[in-house]
Amino acid sequence: MLKIILSSNTAFILQLHKFVYPVVHGFIIIKSSCINGKVFDWSIISRRSCFRAGVRYHVRGIDSEGHAANYVETEQVVQYNSAKASFVQTRGSIPFYWSQRPNLKYKPKPQISKTVNHLDGFQRHFDSQIILYGRQVILNLINQTGSEKPLELAFDKMVASLGNGMIKYIAFDFHKECSRMRWHRLQILLDMVAEMQDEFGYFLVDADGKVLSNQEGTFRSNCMDCLDRTNVIQSLLARCTLKSQLQKMGVLHMSQQIEEQADFEKMYKNAWADNADACAKQYAGTGALKTDFTRTGKRTQWGLLMDGWNSIIRYYKNNFSDGFRQDSIDLFLGNYAVDEADWTTPLPDLKDLKFLTLPIIMVVAFSMCIICLLMAGDTWTETLAYVLFWGIASVVTGGLILFNGRDFIDAPKLIQKEKLD
Repeated sequence: MLKIILSSNTAFILQLHKFVYPVVHGFIIIKSSCINGKVFDWSIISRRSCFRAGVRYHVRGIDSEGHAANYVETEQVVQYNSAKASFVQTRGSIPFYWSQRPNLKYKPKPQISKTVNHLDGFQRHFDSQIILYGRQVILNLINQTGSEKPLELAFDKMVASLGNGMIKYIAFDFHKECSRMRWHRLQILLDMVAEMQDEFGYFLVDADGKVLSNQEGTFRSNCMDCLDRTNVIQSLLARCTLKSQLQKMGVLHMSQQIEEQADFEKMYKNAWADNADACAKQYAGTGALKTDFTRTGKRTQWGLLMDGWNSIIRYYKNNFSDGFRQDSIDLFLGNYAVDEADWTTPLPDLKDLKFLTLPIIMVVAFSMCIICLLMAGDTWTETLAYVLFWGIASVVTGGLILFNGRDFIDAPKLIQKEKLD
């Protein structure tokens, strides 16, 4: 009797799958294009991982299972006359235990955990990557100086400690190489990986369904956020493979270049820039930086201005609204389970006196400083005294606010410790 009940329940559960729709969080674009009179479909599909999901600054590094923050698999697909080809790349946070908690500073200093065994999670991460994708080429695009340098050194050391022949590590200081608008120097990196990209190949199936080739490995790109620099490099790598795919499928002549196809080139650049914007909005709250290069192939002054504007918006959101977004993600994914027996709110908003007092004092002091400058006293010494007093008061309170920066940010409240440590 029990077997009958269990089998009937199982059958009922299996029937429910038709009511469950899979959801992809990321980006997708499908475009039809024509080259040499041959019409084909070209797509980009970016799939964001549901593991260690979250927002910029609040979720970095990996968890104990080796899942990386902001992990995205991006696949470029070409379809022509029922033949199909694809090329897969991945991106994800630097895969060891580190954090970069917001504290009102424009760029918080990254902190590498000193209390855990990094190599365990590091190995789990790359074991899963090798099982899924084969050989791994890591493209680490972070700065090799300043606050990012310890992360680069630790990453290099861990790859060497792992001693896995399936993993190759390449560090490329994107900002240093491309400083002063020298974006042509990205070709240095492309030349470094060209042979490996040829070895990896791509997936190709003909019109009869016969698999002609498989992709034997992937490029795993990262910068600090795995957004702006990462997307630029991924778009360039995808272009190299796309040229080979279109030539193999008979769309592009062997002597032709993708850059020569004006209509497709424009569509290609805009699609990859849209992919960058979508991934950036999901993680950082704004569109991506450096998309002027992705869209036009060159860096522009207007692009620099837009990057500055987006950076300001990111600063505000990362410090004053991302905590709520993180809680929403954790609740949606089931990382936080609501206790029906507990009627107390899990979202306490307990702020001490300095949360309101210090900003008010700073605003008043700064305002009085400006007023004293505009409405001079009877003597210059009197005016100077008032300006110095209120100026010092505003600077001191501003310093106290920065010193206690973490008390002023919007931090996650549901599972704060697990996400930050």
